[in-house]
Amino acid sequence: MKIANLLTIDNIIPELYGQTKEEILRELVGWIKGEKNINRKEKEIVEKLIQRENMGSTAIGRGVAVPHCKLKGLDQPLILLGISRPGVDFQAIDQKPVHLFFLVVSPPENPSVNLQILAAIAHLVRESKELVKKILQANSNQEILRIIKEEEKKTNEK
Repeated sequence: MKIANLLTIDNIIPELYGQTKEEILRELVGWIKGEKNINRKEKEIVEKLIQRENMGSTAIGRGVAVPHCKLKGLDQPLILLGISRPGVDFQAIDQKPVHLFFLVVSPPENPSVNLQILAAIAHLVRESKELVKKILQANSNQEILRIIKEEEKKTNEK
């Protein structure tokens, strides 16, 4: 599974402004709710994400977090990439600020797809040492998506 095939230019937020975990989650959900016509209350989705964070941070290190939850009524998973240039304390395992937030909202009926997406993101982050740096230097959503495609291609060639 390739992240670049699931992520669209319209689902990249080039500048997040939140300074706390909850502010970031609200900002991400606000974008998806506005863009994808999710028929759920924003508050409900944010609560699901916060519940998941309370089980353990979804910040996987190297400046990346993957907040995720399941939502009934979706036909397919939604993936969004939000970028915080200054970084946010997200209680990452390496205790470093998080700059990239891959939000994954998936239907509960197909848990294997959710796991495949999470694994693909984790693999990309683990194998691509320059991913965060390159994305932070990008000037457009098109360039960000191109970087992800290139980095996925490199990691799959290893």
